[in-house]
Amino acid sequence: MSTNRESAISLETMRHSTAHLLAAAVMELFPTVKLGVGPVVENGFYYDLLAPEPITEAQLSKIEKRMREIKNRGEAFRREELPIDGAIVFFKERQQDFKVELLNDLKTKGTTKIKGEEASEVDPTKPAIASVYHTGKFVDLCRGPHVATTAEIGAFKLNKIAGAYWRGNEKNPQLTRIYGLAFRTEAELAEHLKMLEEAKLRDHRKLGKDLELFTIIDEVGPGLPLFYPKGALLRRLVENYIGELQERRGYLPIWIPHITKGKLYEISGHLQKFDALYPPMRLEGEESYYLKPMNCPHFMMLYRSEPHSYRDLPLRYVCTTTNYRHEKSGELSGLTRVRSLTQDDCHVFAAPAQIEGEINLMLDMIAEVYETFQFKNFWVRISTADPEHPEKYIGDRKVWREAEAALSRLIAGRGWKHELGVGEAAFYGPKLDFMAKDVIGREWQLSTIQLDMNLPERFELEYVDADGAKKRPVVIHRAILGSTERFLGILIEHYAGAFPTWLAPVQVALVPVGEAHFDFARKLGEKITAAGIRVQLDSSSETVGYKIRKAEKQKVPYMLVVGDKEMKSKSLMVRLRGEKEVKKMALTSFLKRLKTEIETKK
Repeated sequence: MSTNRESAISLETMRHSTAHLLAAAVMELFPTVKLGVGPVVENGFYYDLLAPEPITEAQLSKIEKRMREIKNRGEAFRREELPIDGAIVFFKERQQDFKVELLNDLKTKGTTKIKGEEASEVDPTKPAIASVYHTGKFVDLCRGPHVATTAEIGAFKLNKIAGAYWRGNEKNPQLTRIYGLAFRTEAELAEHLKMLEEAKLRDHRKLGKDLELFTIIDEVGPGLPLFYPKGALLRRLVENYIGELQERRGYLPIWIPHITKGKLYEISGHLQKFDALYPPMRLEGEESYYLKPMNCPHFMMLYRSEPHSYRDLPLRYVCTTTNYRHEKSGELSGLTRVRSLTQDDCHVFAAPAQIEGEINLMLDMIAEVYETFQFKNFWVRISTADPEHPEKYIGDRKVWREAEAALSRLIAGRGWKHELGVGEAAFYGPKLDFMAKDVIGREWQLSTIQLDMNLPERFELEYVDADGAKKRPVVIHRAILGSTERFLGILIEHYAGAFPTWLAPVQVALVPVGEAHFDFARKLGEKITAAGIRVQLDSSSETVGYKIRKAEKQKVPYMLVVGDKEMKSKSLMVRLRGEKEVKKMALTSFLKRLKTEIETKK
């Protein structure tokens, strides 16, 4: 049972303190190590270190053992404030070069933050002062807060090692990043470790290969997935479902090219604000062209190319198209972080009075999609601008406040769980980010809706209102899947590759017992195919047992074994995925069952 003191300590504070515990243990074991930074991350923490010899996975247990020893000592976390010059001398004497660099940045720039870093390591309200924390003989530059003593640290486990460039810059030294998990109790840690084991079994990168869905080939390039026929079919099924869903509601498909002149991104502001653009393509005698990293400017130009009346609005343009972003190689992961991402992108051009109705239409679609794909638990982050850093955003602050208030009002009206994400907005407007949990409790960011009152101004978009005056439309950006690739990666793990019948690339596996049964099985397959069912006939010379195990590993929903009995009988012997019992069914009943599952998407 936890004490009142333990309950009062925030989990973030506990995890931050565990990061210090890790660094203290490493310093005791490797006294000449140089310390980077050790922030809190989801479910735990990490610390970046430069050791004289590489730290390996095999040494994690040794480090963890020393961490437990320090925890059991119950050493106090003691805060000390030093003048910046004094702190620089303090860490120079300890040969902690990275800490000295941070302090020099604080002294000359007023902050230790650089692009891509989460937070300063010092108190921004006291720019002339640096705070350090002592834990026994260990000392670190840190703004805190921490637990009172190491004894108050909860359950933890070191779980992996990675490489990381100092401050995310490839020109800097590569450090060893040690990750750890941290929870209040051993029971919570054990539950999380159990979830991680289940996640390994569901890893979409492994399943993608096993199920012949996609691959990533070095000669093509990292972050550029290629899809086999089954994977291409899967993505088409998902994209077609979204397309049909929105076109029934009056959304109009368009098409846009994959490259554009740099002038377009000057107008939109992306050249100034977006940092994942590929270098420009410079053609002799022509302007520079860019691979498009997003679609918004193209939609704006298409709207602007024709005159519009208030009678045209809302105008709902949609396009499923691929964008290209130069994500860092260390951040790429299977389908969930790629360099070629396909978006189900939508931009609605609307009059201000139509905002509520249009966003509610989008919210209805998102709720329907989540129900179809069995994402039963979701919540909404209302992402707003950071008032302390207005330089990150374009547009009038009054317009921003109006947009933020409108989004908050709509979500509150739905009664959906929501939180405010200050500083999480796009540079051109606030947004709604939808966070959904999969079947093993992991949280993913899926859909997004962005309310934009700035790009219409930059692109000088207009419509003629009922009073004859020219007015600016509002633009609502929306993606339900987010990106097809990422959504497919999540789906593969959500279903562990065992897709419901309507999504399964192969819905029925036909397994002839021997060569004498091939012709009958082929004709049966033709009848099933004619009914709109996807069939795969295994015509190999392997044993029937091997063929059955192969179909099971491919996670095919239905399996039909065809032998002498089946050729003589008018009934089918049907094996259902995950069930040992074989069901006897007439062909008409079997087809009716599958059609119902496909039509209802169950």
